[in-house]
Amino acid sequence: MQRVAITTLGCKINQFESAALTESLGKEGFRVVPFGEEADVYVINTCTVTAKTDAESRRLVRRALRANPGARVVVTGCYAQVAPGELKELPGVSLVVGNSEKKGLAELLKEEAPREKVLVSDISRERSTEALGLESFAEHTRAFLQVQNGCDAFCSYCIVPYARGRSRSVPFDQALEGIRTFAGKGFREVVLTGIHLGGYGLDLEPPVTLLALLEAAEAKRWVPRLRVGSVEPQEVTEELIAFLARAQTVCPHLHIPLQSGDDRVLERMGRRYTAAYFRRTVAALVAALPDIFIGCDVIAGFPGESDEEFRSTVRLLEELPVAALHVFPYSRRDGTPAARMADQVDPKTTRLRGEILRELSERKKREFFGRFTGRELPVLVQYRRRDGLLVGLARNFIPVTFAGDESCSNTEIAVRITDASAEGCRGIIPG
Repeated sequence: MQRVAITTLGCKINQFESAALTESLGKEGFRVVPFGEEADVYVINTCTVTAKTDAESRRLVRRALRANPGARVVVTGCYAQVAPGELKELPGVSLVVGNSEKKGLAELLKEEAPREKVLVSDISRERSTEALGLESFAEHTRAFLQVQNGCDAFCSYCIVPYARGRSRSVPFDQALEGIRTFAGKGFREVVLTGIHLGGYGLDLEPPVTLLALLEAAEAKRWVPRLRVGSVEPQEVTEELIAFLARAQTVCPHLHIPLQSGDDRVLERMGRRYTAAYFRRTVAALVAALPDIFIGCDVIAGFPGESDEEFRSTVRLLEELPVAALHVFPYSRRDGTPAARMADQVDPKTTRLRGEILRELSERKKREFFGRFTGRELPVLVQYRRRDGLLVGLARNFIPVTFAGDESCSNTEIAVRITDASAEGCRGIIPG
């Protein structure tokens, strides 16, 4: 029985696909071991959003070979998709597999020697996608369901459309079946994910929408909690907001990429909204769902970003009732229009701006979490910490720790919040 170790970089889609790989390899007779252990095959599922993640992927190749110099090293994922020739030349790499080919990795590994060292097709030609055959999600109470892949936006800083191809949706009935399957396996929460989730269904025939999928899942009530991943600002429609306000199973939590709070920077980024539009969207969400957790992506140091343009972003975020920021210091990515732009911001300035935004995020989280002190929240228990406290997640994405026994595992229970910090809340079980 060959030992296979898998490690994953990047987004929830990659995490989901690695989980599917783990399951398929197990079914095909491989023994999956932690990446830190000695294995016969090492699989590195890469990200290529920044040059830094590319470097981390190469470091993991070297780490695998140190653990077992005789092992086969397989590199797949987005870095493999956009730069297969570069990876092929790395010492010790046995096989480079593209994003379309990765689902057949178990069959490839059965071969004693690969037919070719590089198996990467032109993903831009792909026009459909299907749900991966994932029946479990190791070490997770919450399950992640990929219902969409690819992106048609082509923002000027982003390599993802080249790595993932055009926007493609899992057929409507298959997506619903994925939720039902997870429910049957005992998961209490399903998170819908995609590269461009808000574009779900627009490529299907006949076209459907993400809202239609959510409405159908809400009607089925297979799981008590359904969570939505990242949705673009222009896709947060009045109809979606009204649905979220009345939904019983869809959690009050959205991640909405902002990227910049200055209209000139947004235009250079190729984003299709203004700062004022974003402000109105957030205001409408909070008016309909006062306790909603809204997270934002924001890029620091985009090419040409002046001090005043950066201050515009900070002012907007200070004023918005958002709960947290996911801060990305801009990293020049070859192959994107932004990499060729003049006035690249120097790394020191970019780093300082990132620190300012991260400090703002910490303050936002403290303020948001602190609002719930004294209130009871329904918390889904995920695991027990080493100190014995249980850790769970409220419907509006607040991490909560509290004392409880093993009977609480994978159940949703009421917890009264006693205090809060930027890391989350502490609480007690009432009574």
